[in-house]
Amino acid sequence: KALDEVFPATRHQRCWVHKTANILNKVAVSVQASMKKNLREVYLASNRASAEVAIDVFAEKYGAKYDKAVECLTKDRDAMLAFYEFPAEHWDHLRTTNPIESVFATVRHRTVRTKGSLSSTTAKLMVFKLLCAASKTWRRLKGTNQLPKVSAGVRFENGIEVIQVPENHAA
Repeated sequence: KALDEVFPATRHQRCWVHKTANILNKVAVSVQASMKKNLREVYLASNRASAEVAIDVFAEKYGAKYDKAVECLTKDRDAMLAFYEFPAEHWDHLRTTNPIESVFATVRHRTVRTKGSLSSTTAKLMVFKLLCAASKTWRRLKGTNQLPKVSAGVRFENGIEVIQVPENHAA
């Protein structure tokens, strides 16, 4: 809520790893493998239109018997497909929050273990050092050359930069 207040134009991308787990938890184990394959067709689609079609196919295929699983996917449709509005090189990084969570899990693990023996200053120092150590193993961001464009608000559609042509442009 704070993010929306301070940065109202922020787009939200939901994590596909977590959403897939949530959907699969609503069906029998015998169906999970094929359903997971169909979900993969959604988030690995080459463009948003194909992903939308894959969601519709998923809903048609599973809706009658597994309506709760279908609702779990379709209720967050826009937030699940927001990554298509960013450079294609960034999609792998945007589809999941697991790398971020693993870093914070390490910090949380250490701070819980040392509870009571930390002052505010030493806690901040420990978190800083843990993040520095963790950053050495982070996967590097693909498409770093696109970051200035994203920061500047350049629009992307299906991973490709949208270039605005002036209306008074002569033919």
